[in-house]
Amino acid sequence: QVQLVESGGGLVQAGGSLRLSCQASGNWFSINGMGWYRQVPGKQRDLVAEITREDMLNIADSVKGRFTISRGNAKNMVYLQMNSLKPEDTAVYYCNLQQLQGAVIVPYWGQGTQVTVSS
Repeated sequence: QVQLVESGGGLVQAGGSLRLSCQASGNWFSINGMGWYRQVPGKQRDLVAEITREDMLNIADSVKGRFTISRGNAKNMVYLQMNSLKPEDTAVYYCNLQQLQGAVIVPYWGQGTQVTVSS
């Protein structure tokens, strides 16, 4: 089992910055990838950014050039640096870890952290 703990959300004015952190604990070996998703009420959870075990990046078009994803040296931490924040970035941000268990990829989720951007 894998546990994910996020931190770093909060309230910021438009144009400001926030940095989200996520740490995996437990049996976090065989990580296929880690990333961040976000969700607003009534809508689906969407990918923001992810980094694979081969260090390939997948960044949503809506945040390209503003958000940066990185991984810690210990490989069980992932960060999301969010710059030039816009009100439309307001959402609950969820950390995601994909673990390779045999031939199956099993997703794990954090509890979510609220990011609110005021205009």
